[in-house]
Amino acid sequence: MTVRLDGIDLVIFDKDGTILDFGRMWGGWAEDLATALEAATRVDLRAPLYAMLGYDPVARVVRPGGGLAATPMARLRERTAGVLVEAGLSEVEAERALGTAWHAPDPVELAHPLADLHTLFGGLRASGRKVAIATTDDRDPTERTLAALGLTAAVDALVCADDGVAVKPAPDMVARLCAETGVPPDRAAVIGDSQADLRMGRAANVGLTIAVLSGVGDRATLEPLADAVIDSVADLRFD
Repeated sequence: MTVRLDGIDLVIFDKDGTILDFGRMWGGWAEDLATALEAATRVDLRAPLYAMLGYDPVARVVRPGGGLAATPMARLRERTAGVLVEAGLSEVEAERALGTAWHAPDPVELAHPLADLHTLFGGLRASGRKVAIATTDDRDPTERTLAALGLTAAVDALVCADDGVAVKPAPDMVARLCAETGVPPDRAAVIGDSQADLRMGRAANVGLTIAVLSGVGDRATLEPLADAVIDSVADLRFD
């Protein structure tokens, strides 16, 4: 299926799972974190950590609704500390272990586009539309990723989890991007792979919410919140 963007002047993309391969970015990170934490604590906590993250180590996929799906890094660190405390560590011991083991995924090495983003973003802008990104990742890794992919100049506006704006599913990220680009929400589209992305769009009263099946969400959970469901952002049509 393809979807057209008639009547849309601003296209707001989620990042991981929508324009970048979510599993390759976060699956290996979850496994590395578990290994590092177990080495630091000598406690078997892989199972509860994966449960909190929503990571399936057998299928090596991230499940909808888990911590990895739509949680800012700062909050994810707090939730990981909670897992350690529940496993029997004191708060001091948990913080010490996190100080040793916690790390962010490499935003450059692990960034694998899910489509030809140069062509996609360039085509959208050539058609008179603006391109924006709303992500629950932090600004520094997001900007580094865009720079490494040569996409910085192709993105008109960007809002991240540590920008001081309420994160998804609140409508605030969309409101910020619409204000920065001068496009009203009813002329904007939100494209994402999670319920949080689509709920954000609905809460902001955007003109179009589009679900992609390239990330953590499946058709059954995304379709009720979407005006359209497509396999990939490569299926967008805007000519």
